Amino acid sequence: YMAPELLKGRYDKSSDLWSVGTIVYILLAGYPPFNGESDPAIFESIKRGHFDFPLQQWSNTSDEAKDLIKCLLRRDPRKRFTAQEALMHPWIVNCGGSSSKRRKSGFRMF
Repeated sequence: YMAPELLKGRYDKSSDLWSVGTIVYILLAGYPPFNGESDPAIFESIKRGHFDFPLQQWSNTSDEAKDLIKCLLRRDPRKRFTAQEALMHPWIVNCGGSSSKRRKSGFRMF
């Protein structure tokens, strides 16, 4: 879940948003966006920051979900979504279903 800047010894809040993007990707796909045969290979994959959405695994995933992941996994931490931006993303805002079934907190009631 390490952000590219962590591999250079730098950390700030945007590193946590990278981790959120990685976790969302794993939850939706079942595997991580950055992979390798060894830790050094994984670190190189993270540094490159290239990931994709293979059609077979991602065909039933909304474009909004993929867009949120792209915004959270931007290599440049200055361009990466903030927590506030992530919470305002349409995929998050619309994930609770109809507004009549939401509590004031924004979470869907069951």
